[in-house]
This record gives sequence, structure tokens and C-alpha cells, in this order.
Amino acid sequence: MGRDKALLPHRGTTFLGHAVLRLREVCPEVYILAGPEARYPSQGAPQKTDPGIGPLGAIHAGLESGRAGLFLAVDLPEVPVGLLAHLAGCLPGYDAVVPLSRRGPEPLCAAYGPACRDAIRRRLDGGERKASAFFEDVRVLYLRESELHSFGNLGTIFLNVNHPGEIPSPERS
Repeated sequence: MGRDKALLPHRGTTFLGHAVLRLREVCPEVYILAGPEARYPSQGAPQKTDPGIGPLGAIHAGLESGRAGLFLAVDLPEVPVGLLAHLAGCLPGYDAVVPLSRRGPEPLCAAYGPACRDAIRRRLDGGERKASAFFEDVRVLYLRESELHSFGNLGTIFLNVNHPGEIPSPERS
């Protein structure tokens, strides 16, 4: 992108602001995880620092309070609020709820319970950084495509924006 995609303009706010707005519709508390330094002072949610070692470290930091968490990456602008609510609603009885897209698991659009924290710590201590590294250590409910159809077009729900040409038009929801 050539610059911080969290701050790129999107639908009257920024990619980060858009993610915060969607999460607020589902969660009573929303926090921004953005690395070892607070970088987004005016994006509408308090920030928590994470070790800056990638998504697995950020998920671990987000679970620091010992409570469950719903996670959404800023570069997934098409994930609908209904799906976020569904992820959170499915968490009781599992340690994690993770949708499966055509690319595979979507660990940065998922709900995680407190039991994930220790499993993640063990993986981090072992040098692993992949966001899904701990899945085999916890009870994961995978939401398959057949369960996700009601939330929208599976070809776009998990659109991951990495290039300017991938930014969705404002008309799409």
C-alpha cells in the first residue's frame, strides 16, 4: 500500500475506524491492538500495546484481561456485523470460533476464549508466530462455507485488502 492501511480513508472514516464501528455493534468494549506503541490516538477506542511480533502476539495481548475476545483485522473491510455477532455467540462451549474461507482459516476474524491465552503463550515461547499455530491445542469450532452463506457473498466477505486496487467501493456494505 505504501503507507499504513489502517489509516487509509474508507466509507467516511478509516479502515481502522470502520473496524471499530463494526465491532462496537457487537462488543461492549473495543480495543485497538497495534504493536508495541500506541499509534492511533484518535480512532475511537482505547489502545492496548502488543509485543509487535505479529498477529499471534496481538491475539495474546488482546486476551490479557482473561476474558474472551472478538478479533477483526483492519484489512478485512467486508466482514458483516452479523457474522461478528455469530462468532461471539458460538463461543460458549469452545475455546475459539474461526470461519473457514476459500483461503483456509481466518484467525484475524475470530472469537477466542480465555483458554487460548496459555496455548498461545506456549507457542510464542516456542518461537511460533503464525496466528493459527495454537489451534490444535484448543477446542476450535470451525464455521464452514455452508454455514457462512447467510452472511453474504463468500467471494467478498473475507476480502483481504493488500493493494490499492483491492479497496472496495463505498457502495458495498
